[in-house]
Amino acid sequence: MRHPAKAAVLAAALFATSALAPAAARADAVVDWNVRANEIVVESKLGTPPAMRVMALVQTAVYEAVQSVPAASRDAAVAAANRAALSRLLPAQQALVERAYQAALAQLPEAGRAAGIEAGERAAAAVLATRANDLAVQPAPYRPHAAAGAYVPTAAPAAPHWATRKPWLMTSPSQFRPAPPPALDSAAWTRDYNEVKRLGAKASAARTAEQTEIGQFWEYSLPPIYHGVIRSVAAQPGRDLLQNARLYAAATQALDDALIAVFDAKYHYSFWRPVTAIRNGDIDGNPATERDAGWTALHDAPMHPEYPSGHAILAGALGAVLQADLGGSRAPVLSTSSPSAKNAVRRWTSIDAFVKEVADARIYEGIHFRTAVEIGVDMGRRIGRLAADRFLAQ
Repeated sequence: MRHPAKAAVLAAALFATSALAPAAARADAVVDWNVRANEIVVESKLGTPPAMRVMALVQTAVYEAVQSVPAASRDAAVAAANRAALSRLLPAQQALVERAYQAALAQLPEAGRAAGIEAGERAAAAVLATRANDLAVQPAPYRPHAAAGAYVPTAAPAAPHWATRKPWLMTSPSQFRPAPPPALDSAAWTRDYNEVKRLGAKASAARTAEQTEIGQFWEYSLPPIYHGVIRSVAAQPGRDLLQNARLYAAATQALDDALIAVFDAKYHYSFWRPVTAIRNGDIDGNPATERDAGWTALHDAPMHPEYPSGHAILAGALGAVLQADLGGSRAPVLSTSSPSAKNAVRRWTSIDAFVKEVADARIYEGIHFRTAVEIGVDMGRRIGRLAADRFLAQ
């Protein structure tokens, strides 16, 4: 998970990201507007959790609008729902939203346009009203563990309040809260510690060049990197606009709930990051975890606890949604691009291969342990199945 400062550094590449994503060619209004909305969200310089929230609100409004009007009005409904939701959620981007909206309307025929606009605005207003208190509850300020008089780092942790949000799909933020991370005297902890120590070090001799590239690719976590994978499915021939609106609503609600669930677990357990554990390997009571006082990860760890992995839960959730959408059909080649890897494009021939790469990447980066990514994937799959049951089993 990246925080707003890192997102701002990478935002300059956002237009190249959408242009390079192989599936981003014109498909339908839902897919095209999803690209525009992602560009606008990244331009707003939100961090990953709030950006995922915005996209869930937008795509839910789009789906509600599309299913409420006849085919002749659907393109206008998509445009109006995007405009109304993005304008309310990102008022500083109003000019960019308006330009995209007017350009879209100029390409639409007069027939059915007014009804579509009305439906889109109505759907966005209803969705935003339903979620109006989404961030109203705030916990007490985060309090770091410290003895009186002892120094602790003063950088603010990311999203300690995120688990106070009302989920879209789960019954509560803690519905899928996992068991604790491995005990520090366990074989699992020994395995996890030594694996990331070996593969995730900045100067690792064990990590391959491709593994380093994978780690760099998945340092990025804003919505476009995952929505590019969704487009791999949505832009396939033979799909219709309502089908894609439903897919994007299911996927974005699952991704948003995944972050609610993962931050619930992260701040419940407050488990240390590899860089902290490895520099303090002599105090964990495990003789098989040798300390390296100067160990440094390939990438700096995000400012929130380690367990479970946010990227892994996102990948697991999206994988489950895509699998349900495709049913028994073979998945197309999945692809997306990443600003943190100079807009490189990566491809996968199966959903499982995509999910596995995302999980492995966090170990190659030196910021997660194996158990955290395994648990994250499992949590994500459960959340993705909730989305599939709500949206795709119809």
